[in-house]
Order: sequence, then structure tokens, then C-alpha cells
Amino acid sequence: MPVISVFFGIVIRMFYREHGDVHFHAEYQGQQATFTVDGEILAGAIQSRTALRLIKEWATVHRVELEANWERVKAGVPLERIAPLD
Repeated sequence: MPVISVFFGIVIRMFYREHGDVHFHAEYQGQQATFTVDGEILAGAIQSRTALRLIKEWATVHRVELEANWERVKAGVPLERIAPLD
């Protein structure tokens, strides 16, 4: 479960052996959800509106890097860390 970014208590991961469209996983205070690279929820739930807003902002800023990491996932090579929100 490679962690690719951590900010404001939010942990962002991408998993190897994933399939489907580009996505990432976020965890905040024990709640987990899967997101598109646009920051939209695909599955799961995070109740904090603030955390959801921050995840969406982060995904928007780092879309190109998320897509590049997805290609790394498919190739089975190590993922790169992505800068957190400031």
C-alpha cells in the first residue's frame, strides 16, 4: 500500500494490482474512500467536508502526477511521492 502523499491528517495511497480507470485511495480519521483524479468519490465515504475539499484541491493540483503514478502502477515500478498541500 504505497503512500504517495500525506497532508492535514489525510493519507493518499495507490495500490499495485489495481485495474479500471485512474484512481487513488484516501484515508482520514479511519474513514476510507476511492477517488478519481478529479477528486470525485468512486467508493467509500469520508464524512468531513473539509477533508473532501482538501482531497479534491490536492487531486486537481496534482492530476498529471497522479496519472504518471498510475502508469507506474501498471508497469509495476516504484511510485513517486507527490507533494502535500501547504
